[in-house]
Amino acid sequence: MKDCLLNYDYSKLEEIIIGLGEKKFRAGQIFRGLYLGLDFSEMSDISKPLREKLLENFDAQPVSIIKKLVSADGTEKYLFKLRDGNIVEGVLMKYKYGNSICISTQVGCRMNCAFCASGLAGLIRNLEPAEILGEVIAVNRLIEGGLADKRKITNIVLMGSGEPLDNYDNVVSFLRLVSAKEGINISARNISLSTCGIVPKIYKLADEKIPVNLTISLHSPIDSERQEIMPIAKSYTIEEILKACEYYFEKTGRRYIFEYVLIKEKNDTERHVKTLISILKGRPCHVNLIRLNDVKEKNLQGGTEKDAYRFMGALEKGGISATVRRKMGEDIEGACGQLRRSYIENNEIKKEKR
Repeated sequence: MKDCLLNYDYSKLEEIIIGLGEKKFRAGQIFRGLYLGLDFSEMSDISKPLREKLLENFDAQPVSIIKKLVSADGTEKYLFKLRDGNIVEGVLMKYKYGNSICISTQVGCRMNCAFCASGLAGLIRNLEPAEILGEVIAVNRLIEGGLADKRKITNIVLMGSGEPLDNYDNVVSFLRLVSAKEGINISARNISLSTCGIVPKIYKLADEKIPVNLTISLHSPIDSERQEIMPIAKSYTIEEILKACEYYFEKTGRRYIFEYVLIKEKNDTERHVKTLISILKGRPCHVNLIRLNDVKEKNLQGGTEKDAYRFMGALEKGGISATVRRKMGEDIEGACGQLRRSYIENNEIKKEKR
């Protein structure tokens, strides 16, 4: 498989282009074309011999959109095809303040959280920086966005398939590439990274000086019960996670967010509310409550909207900042990993019938 130029920053691209015997300014033209989502053959401002040279040695776009579903609420879900034939998902959520895209960092996932369909088949492989970036670029082009202040993607959430900190080096490279001023230029402050709590990597990320919004998948305030929901909890306690979050706040000045998927009769009782308040009170954090999208393979159910707001009210009464996330895309297999799994299963069925 050819190398993909989207893996490299502007200065490295200049080196590559000069190495091909071309003038330095050509790098700017190619960089702009790449970030607009163009293939080499579409870059009309460079010569035909250069286009042919690039086509022979490199790939431009590592991601293509092969399926798009649109929800009644306007949410759009995509299946992205990678160069090796693997499939990942992304979701575009439209808000008054702009367009937020949720993207994947791995093909599959090895964390095996109880409520998530992404890990049902385990981890297939990590995504390259170019592939993670390619998801953003592909959707930005689809919705007719440009670069910098003309882009249509305003916010990024690393909350699709995969655990971002399990693909640490590639994700950090992506963060630097997507925030580069020469390209799509999305500020780190408009990017949220969601992790299940790999403690050593949280410390490492804090030292990178990339002030993304750190969100921790908590889902229970009690270690023994969290272990039943999230196997990673057997490696890192809640106390260890909280200390890592404190360090992140000290280094970045950014408050941290706890995601809490409400699972009926498993983590949504009064006992859980009280314990959550006791461990979070006084910390510079926020709790984002999420109503579970039912995952049939996991045999888990979410509560009602009323239950979610009751839980939120109890947290607020206890002095904890909290919101209930608006449920979006439920009619288009909005839960992480569901659409990919459905697509793969349907295609396997079709193969068997041939």
